[in-house]
Amino acid sequence: MDVKGVSSFSDYVIIMSGTSDRQVIHSAEHIKETLSKEKIYPLGIEGLKEGHWVLMDYGDVIAHLFLEDTRLFYDLEGLWPDVPVHSYDEEGKEV
Repeated sequence: MDVKGVSSFSDYVIIMSGTSDRQVIHSAEHIKETLSKEKIYPLGIEGLKEGHWVLMDYGDVIAHLFLEDTRLFYDLEGLWPDVPVHSYDEEGKEV
């Protein structure tokens, strides 16, 4: 989601979900490792041990990785109903 102009803490919010805590943890670790290779490091990461909701703060980009039920419960998308949203499938193709 492009939250520039409506958020004071970030320009983009990425929201992802997984079907198991192991999948959420693995996805977060993959993001961290991939960005580290590009010398992009997080300001902070929360929830990585539990894998129910992982928050990855990269400054201008915040990523939330959820278990599906947790994502539905917190409905972060509902906080910004009017911002541009781009959705992607598992292969990274925009849907």
